[in-house]
Amino acid sequence: MTYEPVDPDAPREPTGPRAGDVPPDDRWPASPRLVHVLGVGLVLLVLGAVSGRPDVMLLVAGPVVGGLVALGARPRGMLWADVERIDADDVPGTEAAGAPGGRPRAVLAARLHLAAPPGTDAARVRVSRPGHGAVEALVDVPLRRELDVTAASVRTGAQPLFRVEHQGVGGGAALTGPVGEAPADSVLVLPRGRTMPALPLPSRLRGLTGQHEARRPGDGGGLRDIHPLMPGESMRRVDWRVTARRSPGLEQLYVRRTLTLSEALVTLVVDSRDDVGPDPATWSGTRLIRPDDATSLDLARQAAVTVAEGYLAAGDRVGVEDLGVRRRALRAGAGRRHLDRVVHQLAVLRPEGEPRRRLRPPHVPAGSLVYLFSTFLDPEPAELAVVWRRAGHRVVAVDVLPRLREQGMDRRERLALRIVRVERQDRLADLVGAGVEVVEWADPGRATARLQVLSRRSHARGSA
Repeated sequence: MTYEPVDPDAPREPTGPRAGDVPPDDRWPASPRLVHVLGVGLVLLVLGAVSGRPDVMLLVAGPVVGGLVALGARPRGMLWADVERIDADDVPGTEAAGAPGGRPRAVLAARLHLAAPPGTDAARVRVSRPGHGAVEALVDVPLRRELDVTAASVRTGAQPLFRVEHQGVGGGAALTGPVGEAPADSVLVLPRGRTMPALPLPSRLRGLTGQHEARRPGDGGGLRDIHPLMPGESMRRVDWRVTARRSPGLEQLYVRRTLTLSEALVTLVVDSRDDVGPDPATWSGTRLIRPDDATSLDLARQAAVTVAEGYLAAGDRVGVEDLGVRRRALRAGAGRRHLDRVVHQLAVLRPEGEPRRRLRPPHVPAGSLVYLFSTFLDPEPAELAVVWRRAGHRVVAVDVLPRLREQGMDRRERLALRIVRVERQDRLADLVGAGVEVVEWADPGRATARLQVLSRRSHARGSA
């Protein structure tokens, strides 16, 4: 997984006042510790002078002089901090690691710029992300310093980056500056697909170019048949060996007819209305999903990117449709640049308010292969899949519901989950009965094997 790069030449607004951009009289306040040291030291100096004890005066002279020097050299202004988004590849040792279940982890990286006013010895920095623990550190800041901050995540789409709280420390830790905060910026994490050896083909191929053999006669494909030469056919197609064997006197010429090469048209339909995690207790929205749990929409993005990469690598055309929001769909296209558009379109999908019920299914081009990515927790996606199948499209329903965890659930919650599971199983069984092919994406091994079976079936019978 990666996230969209940021133009380094683009101007960035600072998240706080820079060091020195404050009034001249804005000095750091003396800490209670420094006030106590000076007060006790001055009292001991006076008592030592009155009682004639030079040893006591000599003992407290050092702390008093040091405190007065620190008080007189108090820094002005506050520590300035700015969080810059960078690519994870620019930070050494931040390779994307695999997560449990075959899901790659995205490495989020940022560069923390610190600028301290003169007289600052160090900076106290606290870095946190929503849903993650905070990390605190005391770093040396010789006026300016840059720190790289990274974090791993299995989530995709719009994600918050890092929230930084900072405070300057000076005068042997006897002085502390005001506390500043750099709010968390938002970053778009792009999904990354899995490697898929082969993918199924639609029931009807389109066009006269591509890498798939159709049943129509044309150029570029394998042998279709041997046929007598007809008027208008090129003499370059004449098979002289067959002609010599079948017509030694050359009364009739025979030509080799081949199959045409065509392309597949694929439509990715993503149900962005649901974004549920593996814990059913979070489905109501009262509890937050754990940050290390991939949601159903994360699985849908990964599955859709995997399918899109496979077909676009073969020269086919891919389009994207969203069931959750009635916005303009991404038209079918081909090529590397179109893959970038598909990945970005999938990354920005998210639930947006209460979706309205569709009276008719989204328009799908004729002869396209429809992939429907949904949790099938409600009957609407299944009804749309049946409508597309009855219209003659080949439909592959991809179940993206994560593997559920039932630990900590009481009896009523288990009963409710059992009812939901029974309804989903009936829904998926009805899809299979209507001719829709179902793939479960939560299990990487089973999903890959299932797609290979569908691919062999489509390649064995060819294109209708």
